[in-house]
Amino acid sequence: MTPKEKAKELYNKMYSTTTHPNSVEVRKECAKQYALIAVDEILKDREEIDGMRIINDPYWLEVKQEIENL
Repeated sequence: MTPKEKAKELYNKMYSTTTHPNSVEVRKECAKQYALIAVDEILKDREEIDGMRIINDPYWLEVKQEIENL
């Protein structure tokens, strides 16, 4: 799955389709923020694997960038 596809998948999972007083724009922004939080948690967890420090994870950094561009 490409970073762009993963970004859209996470965004769609976070978007609330339930009826509530928030406007569509507010729900879109919330979905974006929730998806970014999820990616930040993944990046944080990937910082250390088996005691080895990972400098960065290009795939998840690209996913984060794609979410920011939504």
